[in-house]
Amino acid sequence: MTTLVPSLDHLKMAYALTSAATQVTPLLESTALARETGAARVFVKPESLQWAGSFKVRGAYWRLKQLSPDEAKKGVVAYSSGNFAQGLAAAGQALGIPVTIVMPIDAPAAKREATAGYGARVVLTDHGDRAREEVAAARARAIAETEGLTLLHPFDDPEIVAGQAGAGLEALDQLAAKNAHADLVFCSVGGGGLIGGVSLAFHYLSPQTEIIAVEPEGFNGMGSSLAHGAIETMPIGPKSICDGLMARQPGEAPFAAVRAAGVRGVTVDDISVRRAMKIAFERMKLVLEPSGAASLAALLGGKVNVAGKTVLVVATGGNVSLADFISHMNDGRI
Repeated sequence: MTTLVPSLDHLKMAYALTSAATQVTPLLESTALARETGAARVFVKPESLQWAGSFKVRGAYWRLKQLSPDEAKKGVVAYSSGNFAQGLAAAGQALGIPVTIVMPIDAPAAKREATAGYGARVVLTDHGDRAREEVAAARARAIAETEGLTLLHPFDDPEIVAGQAGAGLEALDQLAAKNAHADLVFCSVGGGGLIGGVSLAFHYLSPQTEIIAVEPEGFNGMGSSLAHGAIETMPIGPKSICDGLMARQPGEAPFAAVRAAGVRGVTVDDISVRRAMKIAFERMKLVLEPSGAASLAALLGGKVNVAGKTVLVVATGGNVSLADFISHMNDGRI
């Protein structure tokens, strides 16, 4: 079965609706980052300043708007380590749709508390030695079946991809307003919903722009899948501080989108991510969670030659507690 790749009209329709319920996050230019990396210009789009602290509310809101009246009344269930949980909970609260979120027990406490704060019911799962997303997904499916709720996937859904594309469409408008064109876009990847949408937006409207998928070491399912032309599952290995990017494989819908857009992948380690968080804070006054700083880490780490080029970095989220942020900043290996 062929996986749907949303058209440009589809992306624009989703953005027109979701833009009424989301914030326009700024496009910040950093001469300091340009000097450090050798790029001609560097722009950072901090989706960390979006409602619920990440880009996730874009796709979540659009997906909820696709429910039938009966589905909306009964409610939805999904699994998430945190950012989709918050985005879906916030969207559900805005639309009056009951939301249940299944979260791994080791998801950051700040994300669990924020999700509940938006009115969602939070169910925790203990995964032991198993892959945490597999355990949480199984519990979400069971809840959907027993309670008659609509099961939503956090990223493997063409409508989620279409909704997340709003971040890319918005950035394209902002770049044009600054008389700029992006040669390269760095975007972090968990399951791939965001990069699927962003890559399609640029593919349709700026096809010469190269999109770089950034993943933590050991969780580079998207990059490996792109390199081999088929979806691959990564083995269970050491954890990453990028808790939102620990998917073991990309979703079929995002993978179809990034393949159509010609994306390639790079990886980053925890040390480089901590350094990126520190630089974002000190030079741009941005508080980024590890997952949100991965794309910046790839730029700063020289993973791609950016000399003389105009670069866009999508900083995806800022959902990190003060204690955890300070802990990362105090790590002696930075």
